[in-house]
Amino acid sequence: MSSYQKELEKYRDIDEDEILRTLSPEELEQLDCELQEMDPENMLLPAGLRQRDQTKKSPTGPLDRDALLQYLEQQALEVKERDDLVPYTGEKKGKPYIQPKREIPAQEQITLEPELEEALSHATDAEMCDIAAILGMYTLMSNKQYYDAICSGEICNTEGISSVVQPDKYKPVPDEPPNPTNIEEMLKRVRSNDKELEEVNLNNIQDIPIPVLSELCEAMKTNTYVRSFSLVATKSGDPIANAVADMLRENRSLQSLNIESNFISSTGLMAVLKAVRENATLTELRVDNQRQWPGDAVEMEMATVLEQCPSIVRFGYHFTQQGPRARAAQAMTRNNELR
Repeated sequence: MSSYQKELEKYRDIDEDEILRTLSPEELEQLDCELQEMDPENMLLPAGLRQRDQTKKSPTGPLDRDALLQYLEQQALEVKERDDLVPYTGEKKGKPYIQPKREIPAQEQITLEPELEEALSHATDAEMCDIAAILGMYTLMSNKQYYDAICSGEICNTEGISSVVQPDKYKPVPDEPPNPTNIEEMLKRVRSNDKELEEVNLNNIQDIPIPVLSELCEAMKTNTYVRSFSLVATKSGDPIANAVADMLRENRSLQSLNIESNFISSTGLMAVLKAVRENATLTELRVDNQRQWPGDAVEMEMATVLEQCPSIVRFGYHFTQQGPRARAAQAMTRNNELR
């Protein structure tokens, strides 16, 4: 018996009639109000069935809508407006904002002829707008300023250059550190079925020989501890895709496979997809961003595989056709619900 059932046992022999006889009239009225069945969310019911009656006033008669509206309007007109706590006097407080002048670095300074320097130093903002419009520097002003300067024969817009487009300052992002995985040591651990090895990550190692990758896939056939196998950006082609397909047909412990950003063609992807049908443990498959688009037939095969393999709950690929995309989305939703 659960603890909840044990807790309910003490209420089994309670005499409800005895409890009701000891209640006062006010408590009985409150109990009756609580037991009323109300539906506050149903807007089609009248207010009396959506909220309990909590008033003690006797009804004054049938509803007169016009009289009620007239009463509400009269009440609104009689209510006095609240006086402002602090009357507005029009006084401006604080100091006006003055934009600080930007010092031009020495490498950005431009030296002009003395006549041009003197003319530009005494030019107003409106004249600078016209000069910028004549020179085609439309990004230094708003559209209104630009067209006023082009269409009018005289200076008519005195707003000045107020919408200067500043370039974005990008923060330098350091490159990712290289993958420190030792290929030979990793191959030995996979062959020896090391129980502490659960992830094989060879991402971004682009100088792995094809025979070494093939040997790694061959060793993965009998490995029972590796759960994640990732070959992203390793310049793998169709030979590696065929080796991965052979591995999937025999391996029964792998759960995640990632072969994105490689040189696998439609033939290699088709071989991997056919092998996925024979694997019941794989839950995640990522094959996106290959060097060439695999084609409509491969996308249709992807949707079919997702429909026939309920174990796959995560799939990485950007569909270009609406039909396979919709089928794949429906299949992934079903697979996740089953999981």
